[in-house]
Amino acid sequence: MNSKLTLISHEADICVVGGGIGGMFSAISAARNGAKVVLMQDRPVLGGNASSEIRMWISGAGTRVRDLQETGLLEELLLDNMYRNPKRNFSIWDSLLYEKVRFEPNIELLLNCSCCDAETAGSRIVSVTGFQLTTYQWHQVRAKIFIDCSGDSILAPLSGAEFRMGRESKAEFNEEFGLEEADGHTMGMSILLQARETDHPVSYTPPSWAYTFKTDEEMNFKPHDLYQINTNFYWIELGGMEDSIGDTEKVRDELLKIAFGVWDHMKNQGDHGAENWELEWVGFLPGKRESRRYVGDYVLNQNDVENHPVFPDTVAYGGWQIDNHLPGGFRMGGHAGSHLQKRRLSEPYGIPYRCLYSRNIDNLMFAGRNISTTHLGLSTSRVMGTVGVLGQAAGTAAAIAVRNGLTPREAGQQRIGEIQAQLMEDDCFLPGFRRQIPEVSKNAVLTCDYGDCSALHNGLDRRIWGNDNGYFGKTNNAITYTFREPTRLRQFRLVVDSDLNREYVEGNPDGLNTSSVLFYPRSYNGTTFGFPQCLLKSFRVEALDAAGQWQTVYETHENHQRLVRQAIDVTTTAIRLIPLSTYQSERKCTDYGSSTAHIFAFDVK
Repeated sequence: MNSKLTLISHEADICVVGGGIGGMFSAISAARNGAKVVLMQDRPVLGGNASSEIRMWISGAGTRVRDLQETGLLEELLLDNMYRNPKRNFSIWDSLLYEKVRFEPNIELLLNCSCCDAETAGSRIVSVTGFQLTTYQWHQVRAKIFIDCSGDSILAPLSGAEFRMGRESKAEFNEEFGLEEADGHTMGMSILLQARETDHPVSYTPPSWAYTFKTDEEMNFKPHDLYQINTNFYWIELGGMEDSIGDTEKVRDELLKIAFGVWDHMKNQGDHGAENWELEWVGFLPGKRESRRYVGDYVLNQNDVENHPVFPDTVAYGGWQIDNHLPGGFRMGGHAGSHLQKRRLSEPYGIPYRCLYSRNIDNLMFAGRNISTTHLGLSTSRVMGTVGVLGQAAGTAAAIAVRNGLTPREAGQQRIGEIQAQLMEDDCFLPGFRRQIPEVSKNAVLTCDYGDCSALHNGLDRRIWGNDNGYFGKTNNAITYTFREPTRLRQFRLVVDSDLNREYVEGNPDGLNTSSVLFYPRSYNGTTFGFPQCLLKSFRVEALDAAGQWQTVYETHENHQRLVRQAIDVTTTAIRLIPLSTYQSERKCTDYGSSTAHIFAFDVK
């Protein structure tokens, strides 16, 4: 460290290194659970592979299996994006990611700051130090727990934490897709393209240094149909045969030659229907799939993701297919997806807490593509929807550990029930577990003006495994809790249907809640993407006063979130929720398109 430059010191409960989706959610969840957090991010924007620098949309379990869309912080973010960014503008998306962290109380955000040193004492990390390129200053952060969400696991070489890199042999974990002999190869990295169809021919002249692919054979028969709106040319991929950290710059240079050459092939080498298409953007920062993976007290493997046992310390889940990109990447033939090794999963799999902390560094945790997995376990857990729930789990657990003066391992041994309960309270789904209903709600009499609302107490806040688990109520009809004696209430919690499968969202090209779009046919030019029509927009909560009159304690006509938790302070013998379709005054309030209130939970405590 150059002592001639200014050193700024920071003190925190938790330091998160890396500001991708996993790092963001680690920081936010820790902060919302009372911890003081510093987030150190080496880029000018947040989001990692989902940011405007790389532009990969967020995929997860719900992309492959109905009813498994991730909730918690991820659904909060995606609903904000649908509500405030109807044209899926990347600058607005970046600003939403920035806002979520920068204006969250208890988080100090250090952008453009690369972690490059760590001070250790025995088996603990004392501090980390990063260089901030924009200010030419050093930032040193001392913390009780460090969460590495850097993807490349920068704290492994800096702290001596155990890690793996490469592919395991079949003998080690008895994985079906394991190798006869282990090697150091990984999945590669990709750069993405963004293109738009115009109403006139657009010429394209490639740079002189780009590769030329005159035939599909020279393109190794990779799929390249512009009108498959989901495509992002993921197969412009290299690095699996090289060092996926040390060779990144060299690999990036090769990827750029391929990317501009691929567009030249689309435009100038045969008829690909691209005459009116123009290239808008090419990524210069590769999106990585795999590098260092930490070793925790448990290593998630292919057998776990396929057999989906219920781990007693489950804190997250995945459901994306086994999606193993073979190391050759672009250089491999693309016939019938032969450059990929895939297998769909029939059920979600739980991810144990033991995969989220270091086996040999006492105060080190991690969340993202660097958790404790085998190469094949990583091939499904690496996608950003799963990374998001891992981040929320890590941050929540770290905050509970700090609050109780415990190491991450001790927190798992002594407080796992509390960690799981908090995650489910925060609208995270844990397969095999049910959320506990608050005693105040359980001991009250629950009634509703219309239908049967008993499902509100079943502890499952989503449609899953053929069961709806919700209450279909009519607007302007109340759900009421009645107490035996006057009861002081501090909070209500409401979970409404946000259309996790995105079946009723107009204008979205792939039927899901993508944060972004990369290929714009003319049919989507100017498209404003929709919002879940079934989400409850207007509702009122009323409490019965001592005179027997209903008094409003909360009312909104602008809700756009699935989870609503609101602090209240009222002593009452009854409280009720009234979903609204019309505001009873001079102005009308409408919902997002449905006259039915589909509610998964309504609790008070």
